[in-house]
Amino acid sequence: SVSVECACVLASVGKPSGFIEWDRRDAEKRDREERVSDSRELVLPLAPAEATQQAGRCIDCGVPFCHQGCPLGNLIPDFNDHVWHGRWREAHEVLATTNDFPELTGRLCPAPCEAACVLSIEPSVLATGGAALTGRGQAVTIEALEKTIIERAFAEGWVVPRPPRHRSGRRVAIVGSGPAGLACAIQLNRAGHEVTVFERDEHVGGLLRYGIPDFKLDKAVLDRRLALLVEEGVRFVTGADVGQRPRWDALRQDHDAVVLAIGAGRARSLEVPGAELGGVLPAMSYLSAQNRAIAGGEPSPLSAAGKRVVILGGGDTGSDCLGTAQRQGALEVTQVELLPAAPLERGPRNPWPRWPIIFRTSSSQEEGGARLFGRRTTRLEGQDGRLVAMHWVEVELKDGALRDVPGTEQRHPVDLLLLSMGFVGPEAAPLVEQLGVALDARGLVRIDAQRRTSVPGVYCAGDASRGASLIVWALSDGREVARSVDEDLVGRTTLATRGIDAPFDGR
Repeated sequence: SVSVECACVLASVGKPSGFIEWDRRDAEKRDREERVSDSRELVLPLAPAEATQQAGRCIDCGVPFCHQGCPLGNLIPDFNDHVWHGRWREAHEVLATTNDFPELTGRLCPAPCEAACVLSIEPSVLATGGAALTGRGQAVTIEALEKTIIERAFAEGWVVPRPPRHRSGRRVAIVGSGPAGLACAIQLNRAGHEVTVFERDEHVGGLLRYGIPDFKLDKAVLDRRLALLVEEGVRFVTGADVGQRPRWDALRQDHDAVVLAIGAGRARSLEVPGAELGGVLPAMSYLSAQNRAIAGGEPSPLSAAGKRVVILGGGDTGSDCLGTAQRQGALEVTQVELLPAAPLERGPRNPWPRWPIIFRTSSSQEEGGARLFGRRTTRLEGQDGRLVAMHWVEVELKDGALRDVPGTEQRHPVDLLLLSMGFVGPEAAPLVEQLGVALDARGLVRIDAQRRTSVPGVYCAGDASRGASLIVWALSDGREVARSVDEDLVGRTTLATRGIDAPFDGR
């Protein structure tokens, strides 16, 4: 077995004994009563001294599994070491080699890197000689450190526009301005191509702008980065419903390459009697209305104020609906999940460093509202065309299948039902009809290892080909598809790839 002393000697970054001396300290949140009364960001900045100490907990493992946990391959021990030694600008340079949007991942990513951190291993695994190492189960606060580094970089003026020195003369259209499209745009513009991003909505950002609540992402943070992209030469066209005007085939003819970054916007529907009643809304329609209302300084037309709200779905989007409804003044909010509650600890088939399938509580769930598990909706009840109640039955998991529990039917009064049951794929019919793009069995855009579609010169990144996933995967896909486009257009690419192969360019 490895002793504490041996582990400390092996460490070469941070403070060798830091993970023993200091516990993990997450960034604090604003007081609940205060934050539910407004739409401002709820997570407070991590103080520089606290960030330094937390970075010092990194033990520079022999095999940094955090790299493998992060789809971008962020060089986490390296920027942690710079922070620990007070080299903040160098920390930003290292972070910027692999991540074009640390201000987004530092706010929105569920941090699979932290789940893969050696310090997150369960106590039973870390136990040596009958005693467990101090610091067990307490991953380095990687996400908070990313946010702290990039915010300091902006404050110090280290993040500046860096347009390419030369232009290739090649024109690339990117459809969709979410994280995948924006990451691709940054990279291809850096390579010198003329990049135009087409966005269907009236403002750039996709779900970053219209799907993420302001209490998690202040839109000024997004606009700050978009302004840099414009200065660097990226062109944005808003109000462009590609497939209608312009058509997909016309867009392809006018550009040397087209990148599909349209997301997976088709929401899973609720197939029960009464689903057509007034008061039943897709989660994204509800969240989008609130974000637009905040931007315009007006109340949302779909407000939950004074209503009994039920949210079907317990993922991130469902939690965003919960936090939004509470801020709007809902009478009561209940979040209902089909599956039984997850276990409190990893199961034997869910070992480290895989993502832990365990019971979680989001910041919105901390703020209030009821949570119910193992409920299957059977029908919706209406009066004069409006939803007044829903009926469900309890279910249990037996032999890998969900089965109704006899005698558990229940009627629950509800005024507003928000459907947050996930997304099944992109709106792909125009792609197939106008371009001939092939889809896979799930209805996602089919791509090869270089993210090329079945149509020459057309590529795909993000949820449209992956399925609904994490922001960090969208950013990674955007960077990777940019490499493929660049290589196909000019015969080679110098764009950064994941992890240690990525050269720093000053961003």
